[in-house]
Amino acid sequence: MKRTALAGLFISAAMLASPVFAGSQDDLCKINLQKISDAKVSTEQMSEGLKTDIDATVGQAKAEHAKGTKEGTENCISLTNQAIQKLQNNAKGDQ
Repeated sequence: MKRTALAGLFISAAMLASPVFAGSQDDLCKINLQKISDAKVSTEQMSEGLKTDIDATVGQAKAEHAKGTKEGTENCISLTNQAIQKLQNNAKGDQ
């Protein structure tokens, strides 16, 4: 339970710090994808439904990012922010 709480705190801190060092939207998309990857590894308790949902969202985000357009990057950021929020909500529920 403590690990889950720590993971939630880590995700929160990373989200707050990300705008400080994100040089461009493209970087923010990549940073968010890395945060999700890190959170999935560090989160002990995650339902199969949530894992599937997060994986699908990450897949969509990567596809949007691969378009190489401003709109695609913005969609990637939006999708990854949603996934990060779901992971944070999961961590809050497990405290």
